[in-house]
Amino acid sequence: MRTLNHLPDRVTLVEVGPRDGLQNEKQAVAAADKVELVHRLQAAGLTEIEVTSFVSPKWVPQMADNTEVMAGITRQPGVRYSVLTPNLKGWEAAALTRPDEIVVFGAASEAFSQRNINCSITESIERFAPVVAAARAAGIKVRGAISCAVGCPYEGEIAPERVGLVARLMAGIGVQHVGVADTIGVGTPRQVQAALEAALAHYPLAEVSGHFHDTYGMALANVLASLELGIARFDTSVSGLGGCPYAKGATGNVATEDVVWLLHGMGISTGIDLDALIDAGQFIRQALGQPNGSRVARALLAKKA
Repeated sequence: MRTLNHLPDRVTLVEVGPRDGLQNEKQAVAAADKVELVHRLQAAGLTEIEVTSFVSPKWVPQMADNTEVMAGITRQPGVRYSVLTPNLKGWEAAALTRPDEIVVFGAASEAFSQRNINCSITESIERFAPVVAAARAAGIKVRGAISCAVGCPYEGEIAPERVGLVARLMAGIGVQHVGVADTIGVGTPRQVQAALEAALAHYPLAEVSGHFHDTYGMALANVLASLELGIARFDTSVSGLGGCPYAKGATGNVATEDVVWLLHGMGISTGIDLDALIDAGQFIRQALGQPNGSRVARALLAKKA
């Protein structure tokens, strides 16, 4: 296991709340509120925002307003707007909205792949090949997410070799960046480091990121373990929005506010204004009629009150 003597001095956070965070909400969220959330996030200093997904509204009704949301955003220079595209049809619809990056996904678990998208790991990557080729031909960056990278609700613990397999297959079809995702939030630091190492065998350090859910309270520990390997890019979700429909009890991604607090406390810069970020989280939670899911936000809001 290779750990660094010095941690990265700057980290980029990819805000996935508008897409990964909101997609599982049962209640309808107005397109105007989604657009306002993106505006507040970029005003807080987020430069990477995963806005929506181009999937069948039958499967993810919450994202049926994808075109409207993309059209409603006032884009800022220096901000990259990404969308999830699971197939060629999704890519064709997404391309009309001019995203800066698309996201494809593959599971490190055969059982999860079968239950989630009804095909094997290898078949899932083959399906993405034409999507990746089309996006790259259009000059759009392609990011891949490796879900269930340390644990699966059906198979249990996942061997790092499975992560290595998916990373190799993704690299083979031209995916430029991979995120190692603990989708159900069961991973602990050494497991996460082993999964990241498996991806790093196929991608340079700058093109591997971490995506951690906080189901067992391990997400911040896993961020720190990733920093020790030199990982300087993480997916996070404002106010801890989200979950996983395939994993009972899985909570949302680690809260962006909590990761910012950790990083700033360690002297690592993010370019993010924490107060403005907390306001963005409060805005969307109030729109949903829910309490804030970030511990840092709750603590600082209580202090202000």
